[in-house]
Amino acid sequence: MSAMKSINIIGGGRVGKTLGRAWHSSASYRVQDVLTRSLASAQQAVAFIGAGHATAALADLRSADVWMLAVPDSQIAPTAAALAQAVATRPSSDRPQPGNPPPIAFHCSGALSADELAPLRALGWQVASAHCLLSFANPGLALQQLAGTPCALEGDPAAVSALQPAFEHLGARCFGLAAEHKLLYHAGAVFATNFLPVLQDLAQQLWLDSGMPAGMAAQLHSTLLRNAVDNLLALGPVGALTGPAARGDLALVQRQGEAVAQWNATAGEAYRSLSQLAAKLAAS
Repeated sequence: MSAMKSINIIGGGRVGKTLGRAWHSSASYRVQDVLTRSLASAQQAVAFIGAGHATAALADLRSADVWMLAVPDSQIAPTAAALAQAVATRPSSDRPQPGNPPPIAFHCSGALSADELAPLRALGWQVASAHCLLSFANPGLALQQLAGTPCALEGDPAAVSALQPAFEHLGARCFGLAAEHKLLYHAGAVFATNFLPVLQDLAQQLWLDSGMPAGMAAQLHSTLLRNAVDNLLALGPVGALTGPAARGDLALVQRQGEAVAQWNATAGEAYRSLSQLAAKLAAS
């Protein structure tokens, strides 16, 4: 039986902690070193994962079979460049050796491609991106929701082939995604999840500013959201669509859009744009 592959984790936030713990618990990877912005946060990440060694600098990271860069999108390229520079000054054991598979590095962005890791690819590493279509707002809950989660893989074929069984071992459903389609793919995730809290907050503000009691607004928020989700799952987007735009009441859409714009100009623009999309969906 081959030895369990080691993984170093750079970035101990919600994604890094969730995947690190999942792989440790499932014996998919041996979590080795964990690096975050501070030693204290790295230690917290290691405690959550249940394995690994907290480190404070790139130079302290040991050689590993797999490297996960679970850092914010804006930090992926700089981190890859810094890691490549650190590796270039280390012993040849960190370089691909004849007869041995090269190290694999991947990032977790849904919008950016594996090309963000080009400095590591230049060293002979295999690089990829792997994005689980899941909310990681709470790592504990995310762990329970990993099974069945779609996971978009993109990058060098060897890296994708190696990562797919590791994610599938967690119950994820992997699929290939072309680099040029990542922005559209991730925008879909934003519309499906990230904008929902924004819309719910706007609804709460509108109700409160219209004079609805706070307790009633909170209860209505919960009831309407639950009913809307139930209808959407049962009937699909077209069947669940309601409201003046869906009914074709363009006069009311116009008046209501103007009222919202007076209340908040940005919200007014969003109301008009979403109403146009709702009318188009209703006519489909």
